[in-house]
Amino acid sequence: MSEINQRMTKAIESLQNNFATVRTGRANPDILNRVVVEVYGSTLPIKQVATMHVQDSNVIIVTPFDRGTLGDVERALVKASLGLNPNNDGVNIRLAIPPLTEERRLELDKSVKKMAEEARVAIRNIRRDQLEKVKKDDDLGDDAKKRSENEVQVVTDKFIKEVDELLKHKEKEIMEI
Repeated sequence: MSEINQRMTKAIESLQNNFATVRTGRANPDILNRVVVEVYGSTLPIKQVATMHVQDSNVIIVTPFDRGTLGDVERALVKASLGLNPNNDGVNIRLAIPPLTEERRLELDKSVKKMAEEARVAIRNIRRDQLEKVKKDDDLGDDAKKRSENEVQVVTDKFIKEVDELLKHKEKEIMEI
C-alpha cells in the first residue's frame, strides 16, 4: 500500500508541476520552468542561468547571473513560444503578461482538462498494476484478496478526487478576470 501511495503521489506532483507551467491572467515565474537556455556550450534550465521575480501582477523580471548571457536568455524565451515578448533593457528582461482573451481562456481550460485526464489515467494504471499483483499472489486467501482490492480502490478514489480538486482550482484561476 505504501508503494501505491508513493506512485500516486508522484502522479499528483507531476500534475501540479504541469499546472504551474500553464499561464493564467497573473504573472507567475513558474511558467518559465520549462525554458532551457543554450549557454556556455550546454543547455541549462533558466533557473540555473537567471533569477526571476514578479514586479507587479502583469510583469515578470528575468535577471541573468552573467550579463554576457542576456542575449542567450532572451533567445531562449522567444524560442520557448510562450506567447510573450521579451523586452531587453541591457540588464534585465521584462516579460509583460497580456490579459487573456476569452478564446485563449477556453483553450487553456481544455489544456488543463487534458492534463488532469492524463493524471487520472496514470492513477488508474497504477491501480490496475496493483490489482494484478493482488490477483497473482497465491499466499492470499479470497477474503484477503477482496479486502486488498477494496483498499486499493479507496486509495485510488482519494487520489482521483484530489486530481478533480486541483483541476477545479486551476479552472477557476484561468477563468478569473
